[in-house]
Amino acid sequence: MMRDPGRSGRWTLVLAALAVLAWSGADAATKPRAVMIVPFDASALDREEHWLGEGIEEILALGLAQHAAFVQVDRARMRSVGRVEAWGEPVVVQTARTLHVDAALFGRIERKGTDYVIQPKLLELKSPSSEPVALEPLTVPEADLLTRLAPLPAVYARTMKLTLTEAEARRMDKASLPTRSLKAFELFARAQMAVSQKPGQEGNEAAVDLLARAIEADPNFVVAQYTLGTVHQELGNRWKAAAQFRASTQLDPQYPEPYKALGDLFLAAPRRLFEQAVEAYDKAIQLRPFYGEAWVGLGEAKAAKGDVDGAIGAYTKALAFNPINPRVHMSLGKIYYAEKGLYYESVTSYKKAIDLDPTAVEARMGLGEVYEDKGLYKEAMEEYKRVIDLDGKHTGAMYNLALVYEKVDPKEAVAQWERYITLASQLPSEKDWVDVARQHLRKLKSQIKD
Repeated sequence: MMRDPGRSGRWTLVLAALAVLAWSGADAATKPRAVMIVPFDASALDREEHWLGEGIEEILALGLAQHAAFVQVDRARMRSVGRVEAWGEPVVVQTARTLHVDAALFGRIERKGTDYVIQPKLLELKSPSSEPVALEPLTVPEADLLTRLAPLPAVYARTMKLTLTEAEARRMDKASLPTRSLKAFELFARAQMAVSQKPGQEGNEAAVDLLARAIEADPNFVVAQYTLGTVHQELGNRWKAAAQFRASTQLDPQYPEPYKALGDLFLAAPRRLFEQAVEAYDKAIQLRPFYGEAWVGLGEAKAAKGDVDGAIGAYTKALAFNPINPRVHMSLGKIYYAEKGLYYESVTSYKKAIDLDPTAVEARMGLGEVYEDKGLYKEAMEEYKRVIDLDGKHTGAMYNLALVYEKVDPKEAVAQWERYITLASQLPSEKDWVDVARQHLRKLKSQIKD
């Protein structure tokens, strides 16, 4: 994401023509609510049973994904506020307010003899009291755990005053019971814990083993098959990921997630299989018309093909179903400025993306570049410095910051170029940019000397 005088930003080389923001009246009939779902606090249980907290979170997530009223905050955003050992009430309230969600779903699990006692809780931040409320507790024998937990997402939905049709309730209940094998579900939940607690290769490799065992315990466990594909994808095993996604679609042709995942794989393939990606995203959307992330993928695929109008339509839908997606707002910032020359709209979109995700370095880079192009050097430097604070090895921000310093403080520009060269010279991919940086440095030193 570096630029040089007389050149457009490096990011424009990879810019896809993305969508403009609009709301569709028909699709906005069900107003989306941003909900944060966290593992139930299982600290009162033996350590070997802590997976239950993760398991209940997964059940709620699977169930609420079936309704357009709920937009789930992803785990990456929740992790951005810090690691949490146990989601007790004070931590949930603080995190929910920090992330500006509409509601948080949480609770606690305890033992009472041979039964589990589950206390679901709900925090609605826009309610008059904005205080957590306790739902009806569940006392559940271990053998009935999965079947008794399956109705819980619908209970939460109704508590939030959402009227469910019979078809919606059935779809929610079915999704909330992904397997009838408690052993398979335990292994699945443990896999999700591994990924959550140890992000990276170690956690993913542990998850692969656990998910394989879950599928062995229940070969028809579609969600586990799909999840194994996502873990393989994270590990860079594209062919294994594709095989798992296809296995998921064969087990349940009505399950949209693996179709969306296949679209992502096609779009990221070395030869970028645009037509196959569009087909896969279309299939996911056909199965779940309010699947916001599938609409995002469809927009990216159409934009990559040069179908600007198609991309506009897809991104419009994406924001109608999920207005809190920072990625779409960031993309809007790019298209408003690079393609439309709309400064105010571009800055507004970038700021919206940053407000939703303060760690979004790409949005900060884009905002800094807009400021720089408009001669707002102080504001540009602030954004580049924030990127470096978030990622001390972000060579793009270091390069751009040196360019801005050339215009306002040549001596500091010398120091910044030297910092960039020290870091970037160790990276083969930066070789050409390091050569340019050295030219800048020699020129500056000569000017200062004269």
